[in-house]
Order: sequence, then structure tokens, then C-alpha cells
Amino acid sequence: MTTTDIIEVLVKIVAVFFILLTGFAYLTLFERRVLAALQSRIGPNRVGPGGFLQPVADGLKLLFKEDIIPAKADKFLYLLAPVAVVVPVLLSAAIVPWGPTIQLFGRSIPLHLADINIGVLFFLGLGSLGVYGIVLAGWSSNNKYALIGGLRASSQMISYELAMGLAALGVVMLSGSLSMVDIVNAQANGRWFIFMQPLGFMIFAITMVAETKRAPFDLPEAEQELVAGFHTEYSGMKFAMFYLAEYIAMIVISAVAATLYLGGWRGPFVEQLPILGPLYLFLKIMVFLFIFVWLRASFPRLRYDRLMTVGWKILLPLALINLVVTAIAVVGADTKFFGLLGG
Repeated sequence: MTTTDIIEVLVKIVAVFFILLTGFAYLTLFERRVLAALQSRIGPNRVGPGGFLQPVADGLKLLFKEDIIPAKADKFLYLLAPVAVVVPVLLSAAIVPWGPTIQLFGRSIPLHLADINIGVLFFLGLGSLGVYGIVLAGWSSNNKYALIGGLRASSQMISYELAMGLAALGVVMLSGSLSMVDIVNAQANGRWFIFMQPLGFMIFAITMVAETKRAPFDLPEAEQELVAGFHTEYSGMKFAMFYLAEYIAMIVISAVAATLYLGGWRGPFVEQLPILGPLYLFLKIMVFLFIFVWLRASFPRLRYDRLMTVGWKILLPLALINLVVTAIAVVGADTKFFGLLGG
């Protein structure tokens, strides 16, 4: 690996981190303004023109807020938990193809950090790791409400991650690869997998809301029941890190959903003008983010037993049916193809 290659990787890492951190800051403003519009309110409009600097004000407030550690907390795990939540989310962005390969400074630069041949599995694995930080936060705080929130997060993850993985396997079967780059390439010429996997897309869309613990699946926080759930005892920047993880997870999982089902960065005239690729992906991500906010404004929180019922008795059987039908269709298409070759 040459020095130029190392510089290219470092520049892409910094660029992705900058995009995610900036996206986190202004996604909070986007959510508050959209909620205000849906509820016939104004929303933040005091700090900067149109409230544009409100995220900066929020960040400064949290930065200077008093940092409290409960006297009976397990201090090491209490401090480790926010980091354990943030790191898997940031690593998940590494496998997202943000655009096509572009020519810059005489080099061909692919707009992704890593094209690993188990990209989908990598994403699902990191999603499972993220819940450990939440469980540690609930347990280490020595607070009964925080502990209940952590336990809810773990059971919720088990219930919905299985259906999410099975839904994603339908896309893997159609593309013949676990690589996110290969999945995008398999959707060339408008062959988006949402048209071949409508049920799989619906299952993935529901489970991605549960995965990010957003309303109506925000049982681990449940302010009316658990004060703030797993981060009840957190303040200052440690509190901000949990929100950082949540909002960046929304961005990353929206990018993954767009990659799996909506062609990723693909769209009209991308071959002639590659810079359109990231723009198309951005627009697709914004559609998912708007739906996240819309759901929060429209639906009440599910009761916990109904949350489990939806995961185990509805989504999991539907995901298995979708997988079996997809397998039969793929095998049937291959059999017909080989039969034509034999003829």
C-alpha cells in the first residue's frame, strides 16, 4: 500500500466522519422543524437565520453542562457504555457505497471506505454489538429505570434483528453477493430490488425503525414509564453520545436500506455525471429520515407485549415466507437458464 493510497483512505475517513457528524447535528434541527410543521408549530427559529445555528447552541450547552457520575455506579462500565454505542454505528458507515468511482487527480477513487465480501453480514453484526453499550449503560448506572431500559433494548434487538437479517437475505439471493458494492451494481438499469422484494422491503423498513429505537418502538427510553430509560443517569457529553449514536444510526441504516432496495447511488445520468451518485443517495436517505420523523409525530408508542408479538409472530414468519419464495424463484430462474443452455 503506497503513501498515496494511505492518504486517500485517510481523506475518505475524515470526509465520512465529517458528513456523519454534520448530518447528526442538522438532523436534530430537521426533526424539530418537521415535527413543528406537522403539529402546526414554528419550531426552533431564534439562533441564527431560521434557527440554522440551533445545533451549535445545543452542542455548546451539552459541552458545558455539569458531568455527573452516580455515587454507586460502576464507573468503568458507566464511562465505557457511550463509547460502545457510538463506535459500531460509525464503523457501519465504512461498507456503504456513497457513490460511483470517480476520476480525481489522475486517480480512480471509489466512493466507499471498504468493499468487503461480507458487507451485509458486517452491518448486521455491528448492529448486534451496539446493544451491548445500551445494556452496560442500564446496568452500570445502578438505577432500576435504566436497567429496565437496557433489558428492553436487548430483547427488542433479538426480536427484530432476526427478521431484518432474513429480509436482507432475499436481496443477497437476488444479487448473488454479500458485498454492498455488488448489490448496487446488480440494480443497474433501474432494476431496483424493491420491485422484486416488496415484502422484504416492508419488513426491513419496520425493523430498521425498531433497530434505531425510534417511535413507535422507543420502549428502551419510554419517558412516561422509565424517565429516560438507559440514559437516565447520564448528562453532558456522555448523554450527547447516546443521541449521536441514535441519529447517526438513522443516517447509516437509511443509507443501507437505500443501497439494498433503492439502487443506492444509482439514478439517471450517473454514468455521464458521476457526481450525481452521492446526490441521489442523499435524496433517498432524506426520504427515509422524513419517514422516521413522520412516524414519531403520528403513532403512539406500542405496548411492550405487542412489540414482542409483532416481532416474533408477524415479522419473523413473513420474513421466512419471503425468503422461501425468493429461494424458489431464484432456483427456478437458474434451472430455466441451465435448461436453455442444455437445449
